[in-house]
Order: sequence, then C-alpha cells, then structure tokens
Amino acid sequence: MPEPARPSTVLDPSETWTEDERRAAQRERLSAMLREVLATNAFYRRKLGDSVAVDDWSRVPFTVKTELTADQGEHPPYGTNLTYPLERYTRVHQTSGTTGRPLRILDSPESWEWWKRAWQQIYRAAGVISSDRVYFCFSFGPFIGFWSAFAGAEHLGALCISGGSQSSAERLVGMIDTQATVMVCTPTYALRLAEVARAERIDLARSKLRVSIHAGEPGASIPATRDRIESAFGVRAFDHTGATEIGPTGFSCDARDGVHLIEGEFLVEILDADGVTVREEGEGELVLTNLGRWATPIIRYRTGDRVRAVRGRCSCGRTLVKLEGGILGRVDDMVTIRGVNVFPIAIESIVRGFDEIVEYRIEVFEERGMDGLRCVIEPRGVADGLAERVVQAIHEGIGVRCVVEIAEPGSLPRFEMKAKRFSVRRA
Repeated sequence: MPEPARPSTVLDPSETWTEDERRAAQRERLSAMLREVLATNAFYRRKLGDSVAVDDWSRVPFTVKTELTADQGEHPPYGTNLTYPLERYTRVHQTSGTTGRPLRILDSPESWEWWKRAWQQIYRAAGVISSDRVYFCFSFGPFIGFWSAFAGAEHLGALCISGGSQSSAERLVGMIDTQATVMVCTPTYALRLAEVARAERIDLARSKLRVSIHAGEPGASIPATRDRIESAFGVRAFDHTGATEIGPTGFSCDARDGVHLIEGEFLVEILDADGVTVREEGEGELVLTNLGRWATPIIRYRTGDRVRAVRGRCSCGRTLVKLEGGILGRVDDMVTIRGVNVFPIAIESIVRGFDEIVEYRIEVFEERGMDGLRCVIEPRGVADGLAERVVQAIHEGIGVRCVVEIAEPGSLPRFEMKAKRFSVRRA
C-alpha cells in the first residue's frame, strides 16, 4: 500500500457546515443567482418565468440534457442558456458526446474563476499542494476533460505539465523525466498506461508519483480498479466527479469510501424512482443546482447518475453529503437480467479483481425473448480456466448467470477518456 497523501488539516468553512448553516448559505446563494439569471437568461425565463419562489422549490421543474441540446439545435451555435451577452464569454468547451450530440458550454471569466476555486477543494482533499508537479494525461481538445483541473492546479501554484498530443509511452517517460508527483487522467487510461509500461519495459518505480486523481468514470471509487492503479504506480488514487454542463461537483477524501459533493457550490437533491419524490439523502438519481456558475446556469439538473447519498460527519471531518461508493452507474444503463437489476459498474468491480484480465466488454443480448449478459474478457497470457472462474464470480457477486468469452490479445479497444465497454444488442 502506498504512503498516504499529505492531506491538509485546513478545510474550507463550507466543508464543516451544520445543517442550518448549509441551508441558510445555500438559500442566500440560490436567491442571488436566481435574481441575476431570471433577469436576462432567455432559456430559464421561458422555463421558469420571471420569478421563482425559493420557499416552494419543489415546484420548480427539472432540467434535462435533452432540453439543452434541443435549445442549441434551435438556436445555434450556443443556444439561449446564456445570462450575459456573448461578448462577455471567453471560453467554450463541449461535452464528450458519449450519450448523444456534443453540447457546447460557454464560460465567462468569472465562471472560469469559479471552476478554479472549486478545484482547490478537490486538490486539498487529495493532499496536493503548491510544490507538487502535476502531469495531465489528456489531449486538450474541445471536450472540457481536464482543462479546468489544469487551471485549478495553476491557481494552486503547482507546476502544471501537459501531456497533450503524446503517445502513452511518451507520457510515461514524460512523467518520469519531469519528476511529476501527481497524475491526472481517467481510471481507464491509468490502467492503459500501466499496460504500456509493461509492454515497453518502462520502470514505473523510477517515478516520483505519489497521488493520482481520476474522473470521467466511476473506476477510482471501485476498490478493485483503484487497487490496480495504486499497485501499478505506487500512488494513492482519488476520485473526482463533474460534468461540462454542471462543473466540478465532488471528490473522494482520505477515507476513500465515497465522494463528497461540494455543497458550498451545489444544491444537492436525490430523486426517487417515481420521478417525483425528492429527498436530501438516500438512493436515487442525483439532481444538482449550480450556485456559482451564473453565466451558464444549471437549475435542478437531472444528472442521470444513480447514487446513494448519506449525511453525517465523515472521518475526514467534513459534513458534506457523501455518495457512498461514488457514482453507482447511469440510470439508463441499468438492465434487468432474469429479474435481477444490474449496473455495468457491478461487473467492473468483479472483473477488475482478476489480475489476469487486461480489458473487458459487457454486452446485453436477447435470447428466446429474454435478456442475457455476455462478458468478453481479454487475458494477459494463458487463460486456462479463467472464463469459468469469472462466470462463478459474477454469479456469486450479483446472482446472474453470465456468458464469458475470451478475446484475442490486443483485440479489445483501448481508451484515453471515457471508456465505452457497455452495449445492448437486441434483435
């Protein structure tokens, strides 16, 4: 087990609020934001009218991504969810497009400063400080990816090293040669880098890395995946949640048993499966309202993420709401196999426990009018008996019989950003 990160003992005041303090502060921020947004933002004026009663928040309609995408299609290229004149905006990024057409999101200088401030809490929780050297394994294309993380590290005063337009081997050598102490990438790509290091005989023991921060997928909150990353790089790995249209929403602390949401910047709600009932904790779909990014606001946004939110004081000292186990999966990704509800993340938590498996793919297929589950695995070396052991582990872990097939070495796709391992194939 790697040495613990160097956590800061100084927390932001918002991280230790009482319930009364949190509600009062969020109410004040929300009221100020709504006054600003509803004065000029055409999208939300159409949606909400020119006034919203904060005391009757449950009547405020949800926002969904398809609304924002449709708005941009009807009002190209940026849509009408803009609080200020276009001349006031200085950055444009877009979503990854993994769930549909990419959505363009603009930021003003003020909202970009907001991104950077939010990242200070993320870095603090991982023990990243100004003397660190942070290596970003990211292409720096239009997808927001780790652009904001880079800006946040600059704001912190750390040395920022770009790994854009480099091969995986070049990034590995770059991390070693620059004596980087922090690696930032998706969890999938961290595992890919470890695979390349083995193939290219790059000695990761020579690196100075001690911390890694991962986003884009739930992997860093899955113990088996996190253990693989930590073992390969000798780091302590932390999870981070966020999205282009929402902002940097959360982070795992030193306890690493879930993800804290930044409640000084977001109003957090949990939507029940009935699509109506909303609570402050429990299991359901995560709904967020951005309290600080007024230039491109998000109000009661249905994220599509399935979570289990708990409240109380964490061992790290924070009272921020925690998502146990991080993001449990996408609501739309849940499939029912022989009466059992299954999320792809449950399969990953099992498959990553087999050191012999380099990569995998999950497929839902139709058989005699019912859904079946297939897991295609790519082993490292000899695979004698591996498929049978995976079948047994999946059945014991989630109670589902799964077809397991062996893929040829190097045949499954590799990913730098968000991985696409899950597919549904029905007749």
